[in-house]
Amino acid sequence: MNLIVVGASYRTAPVELLEQLSRVDGPQALPKLLSGGELAEAVVVSTCNRVEVYAAVPAFHVGLSRLGEVLSELSGVPAEQLANTLYVHHGQDAVRHVFRVAAGLDSMVAGEAQILGQLREAYQHATEADAAGRVLHELLQQALRVGKRAHAETGIDHAPRSMVSAALDHAVTGADARNWLVVGAGAMGALSVAELTRRGAGTVTVLNRGLDRAQRLADAYGCAAAPMDRLPELLAEADVVITATASTEHVLTVRNVGAARAGSPKILTIIDLALPRDVEPAVADLDGVRLVDVARLGTVLDPGSAETPVCRRSSADREVAAVEEIVAGEVETYASWLRGAEVAPTVAALRARAEDVVSAELRRLAQRRGDLTDEQRADVAHTVHRIVQRLLHQPTVRVRQLAAEPGGEAYASLLRDLFDLSVIPGSPDHTTVADVPDLKGGA
Repeated sequence: MNLIVVGASYRTAPVELLEQLSRVDGPQALPKLLSGGELAEAVVVSTCNRVEVYAAVPAFHVGLSRLGEVLSELSGVPAEQLANTLYVHHGQDAVRHVFRVAAGLDSMVAGEAQILGQLREAYQHATEADAAGRVLHELLQQALRVGKRAHAETGIDHAPRSMVSAALDHAVTGADARNWLVVGAGAMGALSVAELTRRGAGTVTVLNRGLDRAQRLADAYGCAAAPMDRLPELLAEADVVITATASTEHVLTVRNVGAARAGSPKILTIIDLALPRDVEPAVADLDGVRLVDVARLGTVLDPGSAETPVCRRSSADREVAAVEEIVAGEVETYASWLRGAEVAPTVAALRARAEDVVSAELRRLAQRRGDLTDEQRADVAHTVHRIVQRLLHQPTVRVRQLAAEPGGEAYASLLRDLFDLSVIPGSPDHTTVADVPDLKGGA
């Protein structure tokens, strides 16, 4: 079974392409991804700065081709264009990538913790759809644990806690921002309200198409709530707008922003954290409007950017190195598990073969010694079974230990050859490390 990651992120694709790929909704995409049999397992991760599919496939190239077809169909992006944009990781590189994502190392803000919740949600969707099997269950569970370790054991949390806080640090200066507008009451909107409250922001109003949801969020943080139809009125009064809706159309346009700000001497800062973008790009050309969106954040929040202070760069480098060390160790842990998983069905087949031999011999004994009582036959059967189990116990324990080491897949192959065992490749219990590129060795 091959483990692959296919996706695009703010590092590799323009925002326009990410907007199109964001149409690939996990719960809807999973049945289509698995329908043809080319993919055995799949998890779809879609955030404001990445769209990725984690998959276990019986045949690498066939599975990769199917992934490209489905992503193209659901996003509307031509397959040729996707082929030049998507990155592909397989085997050990795929494991390392997923663990780095979970640890926040591949995020706009190094160490941001929000990705853990997004991974957990994607994993939950896959589990509910019965799309995550043995390989991806183990991968995602370990990935979530890696993310928790990164935050618990290093100082990576000294960086801004989320893209929201980093965006505010970059986009808002001084104390002139008194009136705040948060458009959208989903996860990112809630994170925005929480961060504004933590910073002691002035008047914060939450807008949402469903007023009940906006009201619940506002009540939780002592803010105001308003229906979406009050947007033009509140835009005219706002100093900063944070928008993070799930709308597929622009919420803030040249027309409604221009009308609301006509004649106003104030500078309006708009932070667009949505994907697809909530703000029409041409809004940035309006007088008195400053627009910061995902594309801009991807540039200024790069630790290597010229806009990042040298002191912060060096500190971030140290924490990133510490997390990378954790990731490297956990990649080997997963590789060991996968190598151990290779031998499990072989051991099961060996025990089944032994049981077949014992049963056959007991039947022959019953035919030859019809004078044995039921109690005597039961005693003989119990003794023979116990002898066989004791003979097999130490070798099977040892072969599991050896199989978990680098190069351990050879032990499963040797057992199959020695005892002429038949193990069906691709069966749920047969995760073939030999079919997973780069996982046969160590980290």
